[in-house]
Amino acid sequence: MPARAAPDLLRSVFRRHAAGVAVITAGGERGPAGFTATSLASVSAEPPMLSFGVATGASSWPAIAAAGHVGVHILGEHQRELAATFARSGADRFGPSTAWREGPEGVPVLDGVLAWLVGRVVARVPAGDHRVVLAEVVHGDCAGPGRPLLYHQGRFTALRD
Repeated sequence: MPARAAPDLLRSVFRRHAAGVAVITAGGERGPAGFTATSLASVSAEPPMLSFGVATGASSWPAIAAAGHVGVHILGEHQRELAATFARSGADRFGPSTAWREGPEGVPVLDGVLAWLVGRVVARVPAGDHRVVLAEVVHGDCAGPGRPLLYHQGRFTALRD
């Protein structure tokens, strides 16, 4: 018998969906902000555009809501702790254990990632308790070595051959 739609059903289904792990960053009035995201998607090739979801109750939402540009970082399997730091509420995400620099458009860019992009925010679309952010890619680098970090069954993991 099918289950009725509910938050628990959605969470249970998406625990079975392996997703790549990204960290989204933005500059903010109180300093840099960021969070771990598994909702990253490519939207358009021309113009190059991406999307991600962010909860409006998240500590990073005010910075993302005000930002003209955001950073998108694809994490490698060697960056589980970085993913956990940016996912943990109340963590010092840009503290001494996080290597980063100011990148194009003033966006915080994390060091050691597989790839990063800077996107100009073009829309923030209401979607329940989240916003779907659409950003047009304006800068990036895909030269980082390694294999991608994944999120599956509620934990960070790596690809298996």
